[in-house]
Amino acid sequence: MTKWFNVGKIVNTHGIKGELRVVSRTDFPEERYKVGNTLYLWKEKSQDPIKVVVASHRTHKSFDLLTFEGYHDVNQVEQFKGTLLKVPEEQLGELPEGEYYYHEIIGCLVVSEDGQEMGTITEILSPGANDVWVVKGKHGKDILIPYIEEIVLKVDTEQKRVTIFPMEGLL
Repeated sequence: MTKWFNVGKIVNTHGIKGELRVVSRTDFPEERYKVGNTLYLWKEKSQDPIKVVVASHRTHKSFDLLTFEGYHDVNQVEQFKGTLLKVPEEQLGELPEGEYYYHEIIGCLVVSEDGQEMGTITEILSPGANDVWVVKGKHGKDILIPYIEEIVLKVDTEQKRVTIFPMEGLL
């Protein structure tokens, strides 16, 4: 069974020539939205995706604007508002060592180097220079872990376990 990964959500049309406004959910928009790339549109409550090929990509404000081959009119693409853009697992590339896909990190148990369980990673923020992993702590309080070498000591995606050095002021 194919696993699918969300790379964006179509939130609106843009102009009259079939351009769609996308809120991106990928670390690699240049790669995912490259002209000629295949993406899959998933409508709500649909079992089968619609296969589309990227015809153009540009950024505008905080959105990615896409057109698809064969869809050159706003009336043709109106139906895609609210759909998710996904790629199958086999379209995910290999990442360099020390880099991870969000789905590999979210859900990992975070433990301190002395084995104390801190909580589970629930989301990843990308505010600037480095990602920040949001950990739902044991007492319901969020702990923010910057993804930097000094703090994140080991990431084991197979065991869904991250070992950290909880430097002073972190908790």
